Amino acid sequence: MGDEPTAVPGGADARVGDDGTTAERRSGGGYSHVPVMLDRVRELLAPALTAERPVVVDATLGLGGHAEALLTAFPQLTVVGLDRDPQALELAGNRLRPFGDRIRPVHAVYDELPDVLADLGTPLVQGVLFDLGVSSLQLDARDRGFAYAQDAPLDMRMNQGTGPSAADVLNDYPTKDLARILREYGEERFASRIAAAIVRERAKEPFTTSGRLVQLLYDVVPAPARRSGGHPAKRTFQALRIEVNAELDVLRGAIPAAVDSLAVSGRLVVLSYHSLEDRIVKRALAPRTESSTPAGLPVELPGHEPELRLLVRGAEQAGEDEIQENPRAASVRLRAAERIRKPREAQP
Repeated sequence: MGDEPTAVPGGADARVGDDGTTAERRSGGGYSHVPVMLDRVRELLAPALTAERPVVVDATLGLGGHAEALLTAFPQLTVVGLDRDPQALELAGNRLRPFGDRIRPVHAVYDELPDVLADLGTPLVQGVLFDLGVSSLQLDARDRGFAYAQDAPLDMRMNQGTGPSAADVLNDYPTKDLARILREYGEERFASRIAAAIVRERAKEPFTTSGRLVQLLYDVVPAPARRSGGHPAKRTFQALRIEVNAELDVLRGAIPAAVDSLAVSGRLVVLSYHSLEDRIVKRALAPRTESSTPAGLPVELPGHEPELRLLVRGAEQAGEDEIQENPRAASVRLRAAERIRKPREAQP
């Protein structure tokens, strides 16, 4: 086929972008984690962590790279680490055990953040961090099915204990729904052609492994598009992963919940890796940065001032030096905001 997929290097301690690039480097035969935009994340959260016993929610704990750096830099800090992947949560817990009760791993999806904080008796926190995407733990585990670079069962569930798998989506969804998720979640311009081919092939035999799907995509996506648009499976695998894990729906609920959980002067930092995520974050933050005073009034009504102040202009990107060292940083878009007043309903 000329441009066969190549194996993706990975370690158990890195997050991986949708383009298959990893966020780790080899060191002594192993891998050391390189959290994306770590210095910038720490810099943005630091002013909020001057309280006597600050709390940060790492809403995407993964394998604990950002959490470890924050716990090390701020000795009074407690981190509540959320992850829906039980395996990642266990490994992160082991890694962060030296911090004792300053780390509180919780098995939860990040839109469950308010319930988690209520259970912990900590309704308001000083910081919330989201590092969106899929980790190399998930990518490298062959039974998870996230990677298009190796043949594996088509699972793609971040929590394998619940919900339909990618194989279920491929084998059960009508043609129009397959085309819709490929178009909307993968921004795949050949969505209708791919969906029709999937339906034809599954009538012969249900899809069970990623290798067969990758071969279909090589056959369906035109050669010129393969040469100029990256790996032909990239967008389809992204779309399936988002659908299986309801990632965008969860994110739409999670960002407002995170903002509502911030104490005054608390800060939110979000790292996104594709335009769909970044757009949701932008739209969730924008209304909170504007006054709700009715247009035409000569003065700002008390309690109608903006709730948030944006900390970066637009979506901030990684610098060239970081991108060279850490390829995954090439696609990152960082947005950050600070709560500057209580929500209107919480005003005295």
